[in-house]
Amino acid sequence: MKRRTWLLIGIIAPVLGGCFGAAAVGVGAGALAYADRRPLETQATDEGIELRASARINERFGDRVHVNVTSYNRTALLTGEVPDATTRAEVEKIVAGVPNVKAISNELAIAGPSSLSARANDAYLTSKVKARFIDANQFAANHVKVVTEDGVVYLMGLVTEREAAAAVDIARTTGGVKKVVRVFEIISEAEARRLSGMGQSPAAPDVPAQTKPAS
Repeated sequence: MKRRTWLLIGIIAPVLGGCFGAAAVGVGAGALAYADRRPLETQATDEGIELRASARINERFGDRVHVNVTSYNRTALLTGEVPDATTRAEVEKIVAGVPNVKAISNELAIAGPSSLSARANDAYLTSKVKARFIDANQFAANHVKVVTEDGVVYLMGLVTEREAAAAVDIARTTGGVKKVVRVFEIISEAEARRLSGMGQSPAAPDVPAQTKPAS
């Protein structure tokens, strides 16, 4: 029953859009933000990176590209589709010019824009992976950011190697997932305990993101 409930929330949330967002702010967004290993200012910076980068890409290319920008601890993950290698490189250059971006993981595919049904399936897979994280209870699920594009799951977060391995194993054994790519920043167990014990006060460690296929 718990799994079905989380899946339902994950599927309904994108449809409700702003309504669900407003409810989340009132009910649990503060708790989730506090549990995040990033300082609050870094969380705000990541949101700013996503908004600015998306706006600049849209201004330059409009609907000629389908690009998603996901920032975690100032590492920008680019997923979606672009028409050619030149555009792919230009999109990366645009994002690199956004203030506060420290690293970019360019996973853009050279292909036509994905269909609405494909994007809906990706949203479903993201919800499915998140629900399995919660059910497995091997780590705090909100420590891992899940992004899905064309059935490929990208995992981001400030995690220990143990947490990373568990997240990858759960994601890759989820039905419908084609491949898992790690975009983690690996921290020590001691650092994880320190961040958990100190809440949002310490600055997030400036550790390079590790981007590599996991399956």
